[in-house]
Formats: sequence, structure tokens, C-alpha cells
Amino acid sequence: MTAPLIRLHIHDHAGTVILNRAEKRNALNRAMLGELQEALGDLHLERRVRAVILTGAGPAFCAGMDLQEMLDTSREENARQRWQDDADLYRDLLELLWRFPKPLIAAVNGPALAGGAGLVLGCDIVIASREAKFGLPEPRRGIVAGLVAPLLAFRLGGGQAARLLLSAETIDASEAHRIGLFHELAEPDQLWPRAVAMAAECARSSSEALQLTKRLLNEMIAEHLPMLLTAGAAVSATARTTDAAAEGLAAFLEKREPKWQ
Repeated sequence: MTAPLIRLHIHDHAGTVILNRAEKRNALNRAMLGELQEALGDLHLERRVRAVILTGAGPAFCAGMDLQEMLDTSREENARQRWQDDADLYRDLLELLWRFPKPLIAAVNGPALAGGAGLVLGCDIVIASREAKFGLPEPRRGIVAGLVAPLLAFRLGGGQAARLLLSAETIDASEAHRIGLFHELAEPDQLWPRAVAMAAECARSSSEALQLTKRLLNEMIAEHLPMLLTAGAAVSATARTTDAAAEGLAAFLEKREPKWQ
């Protein structure tokens, strides 16, 4: 039997969503994105769950999108439409995270890269292992972090967003904590217990008050974010149609340096 791509665990008032594709560093394919949306929907309806923890199986949190699936799509006759559909699917997930009515806690157990970095930014509170990393390497693969960019600017501001997006640098946990991406650092064996403790802190508050607080943040401070995510999805899909994307993805999968024109 094939293992589920997403695992759920409920402990007291905390629901934990585990990205369960460790052999692929939890890279997100279409099936996994769908299962993740379903899992969040289930925890939304589960009354005893007052906060949700998102983490990854194995040594990585999430390496981003499944680049092999992306490259395979480039060989399909309707590739352009498929890329747009994929970008829209990821946009819908990020919007679901952003609008989720219960506190979302990212327990970042390892590298959170590209689309995986977007999952971290979609959460309200971020607790990371000291072995975690964060990066947006898309430009080095000939593509654009169009959907992650608006969330990054919302969380950090334009200056740090520009630095991370344009340098395509992967930063360690200490630097991510220094600039405010990671709110707390924990030893690897203490990451999940600390995330559960944070969920318990959230559970001490009124669920109605927390939901209204998130609504305040989402609808007032970030009122333009849905429009920006839609624009980012279009840019992301367009970038995948370029010769640079074809070369960058092929080079990454072949473990060589890309040859840019």
C-alpha cells in the first residue's frame, strides 16, 4: 500500500499536519497539494483542534515544488495551461493558509525552500530547528517565486524580500531568526514539543477572539494580498514557459550548472 502523502495527528488541542514524502524531501506535487488542502479542511471542522502545526517528515521541511513533475509537464501538448493550473492550485493553498481561522504554527524541521518557504510564510507562528534553512532559489532554476514574493513582502517588508528574492541565497536558521522569518529556534529533538506547547498557549484564548484577530490582520493589514497572489500566479506560470526555465530545471535535475543565454 502506498503511504499517504499527508499524515494527520491530533494531540490535545493541537492538530499536526505532516508532509509525508521524505524520500523526495517533501517536494510538493499536484496530489500532495490536494491532500494538504483536504487535511486543513478536516482540521478546520474538528472542534477540539484549536491550533494547527505544519511540519515535514524526515530531514527536510519541504524542498518546494516537484521539479520532475514540472519538467514532465513541459513535454505535454497543453503545457501552458497545465502550468497556469498548477500555479492556481498553489495560490489556492497559500490563500487557504492565510485565511485559515485557527492559529497555524510552522515547525520547520529542516530546509524550507521555494514553495516550501511559501508554506512557512503562510503560517502565523514559526518555530524552527537550529538545523533549518530558508531560501528562494527559483531564479537559479530559471523560474520566478511569483507566489511566495507577496507573502514574503507582507511578513518582512520590501527590503528583506528584495534581498532574498534577488540573491536567491539560502540562509541558515540563525539568520532567518535574526531578520524575523523564524520567531523561535529550538533544538531538533525539542521542536515538536515546543510547537505543541505553543499550540496550547493559543488554545488558552477564545477561538472566536483568535478568529477575529486573524480576520483583522488578513482583511485590513493585508487587504491587497489576494490580488497580489493572483498576479504572482500569472508571473510564475509565464516564467515556466521560457527557455531559461527549461534549461534551469534540466540543469538542476542533471546536477550541473545551467548555461544561461
